[in-house]
Amino acid sequence: MKMMGVVWMRAAAMCFFLFTAVESFPGLSDLVKELPGQPPVGFNQYSGYVALDHRKHRALFYYFVEAETSPDSKPLVLWLNGGPGCSSLGVGAFSENGPFRPTKNALLRNQHSWNTEANMLYLETPVGVGFSYAAGDSMYDTVSDKITAVDNMNFLRNWFLKFPQYGNRSLYITGESYAGHYIPQLAELMIQFNKKHKLFNLKGIALGNPVLEFATDFNSRAEYFWSHGLISDSTYNMFTRVCNYSRYVSEYYRESLSTLCSKVMTQVSKETSRFVDKYDVTLDVCISSVLSQSKVLTPQHGPEKVDVCVEDETVTYLNRKDVQAAMHARLVGVRRWTVCSEILEYEILDLETPSIHIVGKIIQAGIPVLVYSGDQDSVIPLTGSRTLVHSLAKELGLQTTVPYRVWFEGQQVGGWTQVYGDLLSFATIRGASHEAPFSQPQRSLVLFKAFLKRMPLPEAF
Repeated sequence: MKMMGVVWMRAAAMCFFLFTAVESFPGLSDLVKELPGQPPVGFNQYSGYVALDHRKHRALFYYFVEAETSPDSKPLVLWLNGGPGCSSLGVGAFSENGPFRPTKNALLRNQHSWNTEANMLYLETPVGVGFSYAAGDSMYDTVSDKITAVDNMNFLRNWFLKFPQYGNRSLYITGESYAGHYIPQLAELMIQFNKKHKLFNLKGIALGNPVLEFATDFNSRAEYFWSHGLISDSTYNMFTRVCNYSRYVSEYYRESLSTLCSKVMTQVSKETSRFVDKYDVTLDVCISSVLSQSKVLTPQHGPEKVDVCVEDETVTYLNRKDVQAAMHARLVGVRRWTVCSEILEYEILDLETPSIHIVGKIIQAGIPVLVYSGDQDSVIPLTGSRTLVHSLAKELGLQTTVPYRVWFEGQQVGGWTQVYGDLLSFATIRGASHEAPFSQPQRSLVLFKAFLKRMPLPEAF
């Protein structure tokens, strides 16, 4: 009887401890005990939902990985993929810079994971992407950049309620592709919000192969295709003469593309070949995925030395019921998790609204900005990004402080870089695709470390 009393008291004490822990640390309920097939690790993982309204009819799904070592002193980094409408969980976390990559029935450890340097937060945004959902009387209406920015900021505000220990932590926002719209607009809202409430300790943003100014980014494609031998001289001349991409995409979605330009684009597609990955022109493709993508800016395939079919394996893995249960995820309004949303209706003309001027405002607010480019990407070529960064520096009156030069990863050239003033940097990652941390993980990690520490990229080995 006495023994039973002791057992009961211990059980009661444990229940009290757990209740108290959840009360003081609400995010504890989102703790992922272990992902199916994962190798042993020494860091915590969390995933779940953050509601955007009091009825919990709209919620964004996140995956949070603590730093491998000293998470209490490492910064917090929010990662956003683009699309618009593609998953930061499936692309960023499981294909690029997260701790694991799926293969068959297991997860392999990514030795170049960014959580070696920071606490990494991956967000599936907007609502309707991945496991994020709208329910009840909330519909998947057309989503715009403005709605996405507000939702992303509200997500962060509510996420800090779950994880209050990160409230004052140095915060960085990174991402790629259409995140060139998501990130500057989110950062601008945070800066405005901070004028009254001082919530976000924003320390910098990094934009990889970003959409910053539509016409410049996309009109640089023709030269990239031609200079890399992907199209003929005659097609290049026709391309530059009759197709203006800012007009092309708008009219394409209005179903009124000019007949002449349509013929040129057909010829471009024929010459470049569907068996060349436009997001990495030197990379072999995953044959089963060649026809799987529909989004204008969707990243597709991974690097040969990692796994060119990782997208297929990620889709299979995240659609497993045991994986969804472990991650506290559920499917609402869809039957399967997909890399890029099949239900999201995005305001496609937002593509043509430049975000480069917002980047300028962020710099003027004292926030460092890094724009980096994988140099094998023909979708958002480095030439367009470099032109935009140089023009922005000139507009802001920023002088070159680090002339254009090579930087090193180990004994090899990692890429090239140029710095303007104290806050604006441009860098290329040699041999990298649209998804730079996937195709060049080690070089991308070197760049990421320098970005966080505000250190110059290595000059020599």
